[in-house]
Amino acid sequence: MEGTAKSFELKVGVFILIGIAILFLIIFSIGDINLSKTGYKIKILFGFASGIGPSAPIRLAGVGVGQVEGIRLIHDDKTNSTKAEVIAWIDDKAKVEKDALVTINTLGLLGEKYIEIYPGTSGSPVLARGETIIGKDPVPMEKVTENLANLSSSINVIVDKLKNGEGTVGKLLMDDSIYNNLEEFTADIKRHPWKLLNKPRDD
Repeated sequence: MEGTAKSFELKVGVFILIGIAILFLIIFSIGDINLSKTGYKIKILFGFASGIGPSAPIRLAGVGVGQVEGIRLIHDDKTNSTKAEVIAWIDDKAKVEKDALVTINTLGLLGEKYIEIYPGTSGSPVLARGETIIGKDPVPMEKVTENLANLSSSINVIVDKLKNGEGTVGKLLMDDSIYNNLEEFTADIKRHPWKLLNKPRDD
Protein backbone atom coordinates (compact mmCIF):
# COMPACT_ATOMS: atom_id res chain seq x y z
CA MET A 1 0.00 0.00 0.00
CA GLU A 2 2.88 2.37 0.85
CA GLY A 3 4.42 1.86 -2.61
CA THR A 4 1.09 2.56 -4.25
CA ALA A 5 0.67 5.81 -2.26
CA LYS A 6 4.15 7.03 -3.23
CA SER A 7 3.45 6.21 -6.89
CA PHE A 8 0.20 8.20 -6.72
CA GLU A 9 1.96 11.17 -5.11
CA LEU A 10 4.65 11.05 -7.79
CA LYS A 11 2.03 11.11 -10.56
CA VAL A 12 0.26 14.05 -8.89
CA GLY A 13 3.57 15.91 -8.62
CA VAL A 14 4.31 15.33 -12.31
CA PHE A 15 0.86 16.62 -13.31
CA ILE A 16 1.35 19.73 -11.16
CA LEU A 17 4.74 20.44 -12.78
CA ILE A 18 3.21 20.01 -16.23
CA GLY A 19 0.37 22.38 -15.27
CA ILE A 20 2.84 25.03 -14.02
CA ALA A 21 4.86 24.72 -17.24
CA ILE A 22 1.73 25.17 -19.36
CA LEU A 23 0.71 28.18 -17.24
CA PHE A 24 4.10 29.84 -17.84
CA LEU A 25 3.82 29.20 -21.57
CA ILE A 26 0.36 30.82 -21.64
CA ILE A 27 1.59 33.86 -19.66
CA PHE A 28 4.59 34.35 -21.98
CA SER A 29 2.35 33.94 -25.02
CA ILE A 30 -0.23 36.49 -23.83
CA GLY A 31 2.46 38.98 -22.86
CA ASP A 32 4.21 38.51 -26.20
CA ILE A 33 7.38 37.59 -24.33
CA ASN A 34 9.99 35.42 -25.96
CA LEU A 35 13.09 34.67 -23.91
CA SER A 36 15.04 33.83 -27.05
CA LYS A 37 14.54 37.31 -28.52
CA THR A 38 17.34 39.85 -28.31
CA GLY A 39 16.92 43.56 -28.67
CA TYR A 40 18.13 47.03 -27.82
CA LYS A 41 16.75 50.04 -26.00
CA ILE A 42 16.14 53.53 -27.34
CA LYS A 43 14.68 56.64 -25.73
CA ILE A 44 11.69 58.57 -27.04
CA LEU A 45 10.94 62.09 -25.83
CA PHE A 46 7.35 63.37 -25.72
CA GLY A 47 6.00 66.67 -24.49
CA PHE A 48 2.74 64.89 -23.71
CA ALA A 49 2.71 61.12 -23.04
CA SER A 50 -1.08 60.68 -23.45
CA GLY A 51 -1.43 57.89 -20.87
CA ILE A 52 1.19 55.55 -22.33
CA GLY A 53 2.57 53.14 -19.72
CA PRO A 54 4.99 50.25 -19.17
CA SER A 55 4.44 47.13 -21.31
CA ALA A 56 2.58 49.15 -23.95
CA PRO A 57 3.16 47.66 -27.43
CA ILE A 58 5.47 49.28 -29.98
CA ARG A 59 4.76 48.92 -33.68
CA LEU A 60 6.98 49.69 -36.63
CA ALA A 61 5.13 50.06 -39.94
CA GLY A 62 2.14 48.43 -38.22
CA VAL A 63 4.09 45.38 -37.04
CA GLY A 64 4.79 44.62 -33.37
CA VAL A 65 8.53 45.02 -32.68
CA GLY A 66 8.79 45.68 -28.95
CA GLN A 67 7.30 47.23 -25.86
CA VAL A 68 7.66 50.12 -23.43
CA GLU A 69 9.95 49.21 -20.55
CA GLY A 70 9.57 52.38 -18.54
CA ILE A 71 8.63 56.04 -18.55
CA ARG A 72 9.82 58.98 -16.46
CA LEU A 73 9.78 62.77 -16.35
CA ILE A 74 12.97 64.61 -17.22
CA HIS A 75 13.99 68.23 -17.74
CA ASP A 76 15.14 68.94 -21.28
CA ASP A 77 17.98 71.48 -21.07
CA LYS A 78 17.80 72.22 -24.81
CA THR A 79 14.21 73.44 -24.67
CA ASN A 80 14.18 74.27 -20.94
CA SER A 81 10.98 72.25 -20.50
CA THR A 82 9.70 69.08 -18.85
CA LYS A 83 9.50 66.02 -21.09
CA ALA A 84 8.25 62.45 -20.79
CA GLU A 85 11.10 60.05 -21.56
CA VAL A 86 9.95 56.63 -22.77
CA ILE A 87 12.37 53.71 -22.59
CA ALA A 88 11.55 51.46 -25.54
CA TRP A 89 12.77 47.91 -26.08
CA ILE A 90 13.09 47.11 -29.79
CA ASP A 91 13.73 43.73 -31.40
CA ASP A 92 17.19 43.44 -32.96
CA LYS A 93 15.63 42.65 -36.34
CA ALA A 94 13.83 46.00 -36.39
CA LYS A 95 15.78 49.10 -37.37
CA VAL A 96 14.43 52.58 -36.67
CA GLU A 97 15.66 55.43 -38.88
CA LYS A 98 16.68 58.66 -37.18
CA ASP A 99 14.10 60.59 -39.22
CA ALA A 100 11.28 58.16 -38.40
CA LEU A 101 7.99 59.57 -37.13
CA VAL A 102 7.10 58.32 -33.65
CA THR A 103 3.71 58.99 -32.10
CA ILE A 104 1.26 57.59 -29.55
CA ASN A 105 -1.80 55.95 -31.03
CA THR A 106 -4.91 54.17 -29.77
CA LEU A 107 -6.40 50.84 -30.80
CA GLY A 108 -9.95 51.89 -31.59
CA LEU A 109 -11.65 54.97 -30.16
CA LEU A 110 -11.17 54.05 -26.49
CA GLY A 111 -8.71 51.18 -26.84
CA GLU A 112 -5.19 50.41 -25.65
CA LYS A 113 -2.47 53.03 -26.02
CA TYR A 114 0.59 52.04 -28.03
CA ILE A 115 3.57 53.63 -29.76
CA GLU A 116 3.46 53.75 -33.54
CA ILE A 117 6.69 54.21 -35.51
CA TYR A 118 6.42 55.26 -39.15
CA PRO A 119 9.60 54.35 -41.06
CA GLY A 120 11.91 57.17 -42.14
CA THR A 121 13.35 57.72 -45.58
CA SER A 122 15.23 54.91 -47.30
CA GLY A 123 18.97 54.97 -46.64
CA SER A 124 18.74 57.20 -43.57
CA PRO A 125 21.00 56.41 -40.56
CA VAL A 126 19.39 54.17 -37.95
CA LEU A 127 19.20 54.68 -34.20
CA ALA A 128 21.88 52.91 -32.19
CA ARG A 129 21.46 51.37 -28.77
CA GLY A 130 20.64 54.03 -26.17
CA GLU A 131 20.07 56.89 -28.64
CA THR A 132 17.15 59.30 -28.37
CA ILE A 133 14.47 60.28 -30.88
CA ILE A 134 11.89 63.06 -30.53
CA GLY A 135 8.30 61.83 -30.71
CA LYS A 136 5.34 63.72 -32.14
CA ASP A 137 2.93 64.68 -29.35
CA PRO A 138 -0.62 63.33 -29.77
CA VAL A 139 -3.56 65.72 -29.63
CA PRO A 140 -5.25 65.50 -26.19
CA MET A 141 -8.84 64.26 -26.27
CA GLU A 142 -9.91 67.42 -24.47
CA LYS A 143 -8.58 69.48 -27.39
CA VAL A 144 -10.45 67.32 -29.90
CA THR A 145 -13.67 67.73 -27.92
CA GLU A 146 -13.13 71.49 -27.71
CA ASN A 147 -12.57 71.74 -31.48
CA LEU A 148 -15.74 69.73 -32.15
CA ALA A 149 -17.70 72.01 -29.83
CA ASN A 150 -16.34 75.12 -31.62
CA LEU A 151 -17.21 73.59 -34.99
CA SER A 152 -20.74 72.83 -33.82
CA SER A 153 -21.16 76.42 -32.60
CA SER A 154 -19.93 77.78 -35.94
CA ILE A 155 -22.37 75.58 -37.85
CA ASN A 156 -25.23 76.78 -35.65
CA VAL A 157 -24.30 80.42 -36.36
CA ILE A 158 -24.24 79.78 -40.13
CA VAL A 159 -27.60 77.98 -40.03
CA ASP A 160 -29.15 80.85 -38.05
CA LYS A 161 -27.87 83.37 -40.61
CA LEU A 162 -29.30 81.30 -43.45
CA LYS A 163 -32.66 81.14 -41.68
CA ASN A 164 -32.62 84.93 -41.30
CA GLY A 165 -31.90 85.35 -45.01
CA GLU A 166 -28.48 86.88 -44.44
CA GLY A 167 -25.95 86.71 -47.26
CA THR A 168 -26.43 85.67 -50.89
CA VAL A 169 -27.15 82.02 -50.09
CA GLY A 170 -29.55 83.01 -47.33
CA LYS A 171 -31.49 85.26 -49.67
CA LEU A 172 -31.69 82.53 -52.30
CA LEU A 173 -33.02 80.07 -49.73
CA MET A 174 -35.47 82.40 -48.01
CA ASP A 175 -36.74 84.54 -50.92
CA ASP A 176 -40.13 83.15 -51.94
CA SER A 177 -40.08 84.96 -55.28
CA ILE A 178 -37.06 82.95 -56.44
CA TYR A 179 -38.83 79.72 -55.52
CA ASN A 180 -42.02 80.82 -57.28
CA ASN A 181 -40.12 81.82 -60.45
CA LEU A 182 -38.33 78.47 -60.48
CA GLU A 183 -41.62 76.64 -60.02
CA GLU A 184 -43.21 78.60 -62.90
CA PHE A 185 -40.21 77.90 -65.13
CA THR A 186 -40.43 74.18 -64.39
CA ALA A 187 -44.14 74.10 -65.10
CA ASP A 188 -43.64 75.98 -68.38
CA ILE A 189 -40.97 73.50 -69.51
CA LYS A 190 -43.30 70.61 -68.73
CA ARG A 191 -45.99 72.21 -70.92
CA HIS A 192 -43.57 73.20 -73.69
CA PRO A 193 -40.54 70.88 -73.61
CA TRP A 194 -39.58 71.95 -77.13
CA LYS A 195 -38.25 75.21 -75.67
CA LEU A 196 -35.22 73.31 -74.33
CA LEU A 197 -34.31 72.37 -77.90
CA ASN A 198 -34.93 75.82 -79.38
CA LYS A 199 -31.55 77.56 -79.59
CA PRO A 200 -31.55 81.37 -79.93
CA ARG A 201 -30.21 82.71 -83.21
CA ASP A 202 -26.86 84.44 -83.29
CA ASP A 203 -27.11 88.02 -84.58
